[in-house]
Amino acid sequence: MGLTIGDLGKATSTKVETIRYYERIGLLPKPVRTAGNYRAYSEADLDRLSFIRRARDLGFPLEQVRELLSLSDDKSQPCAAVDRITSAHLRDIDRKIGDLLALRSELSRMLTTCRQGTIADCRIIETLGPALP
Repeated sequence: MGLTIGDLGKATSTKVETIRYYERIGLLPKPVRTAGNYRAYSEADLDRLSFIRRARDLGFPLEQVRELLSLSDDKSQPCAAVDRITSAHLRDIDRKIGDLLALRSELSRMLTTCRQGTIADCRIIETLGPALP
């Protein structure tokens, strides 16, 4: 008998519902079923889920994970496509870092204008705009 879904989840730090979701969207193949109709996963399933988890931990979106899985299934291919996917992901990360740095700068600027008075005189609240009733 193979690994249970709980075993697979523990081995990869993945919630059972996430494993089922990956099956539904085709990232993981449907597992074989035992006589009792329980899912039974193989070592190949464990390896594939570990790959998915590592890619997700690095922030790759699901569609890029799907592409990377497809590319990894054919070891004879050149890795230019993997480089293209990774470069695109790195550009997205750089853009997000730029956005976060701008956000940090703006919040820091707002905080330095604080006069430590009352809410009625709060520059941060004033900068955010009129409060809702």
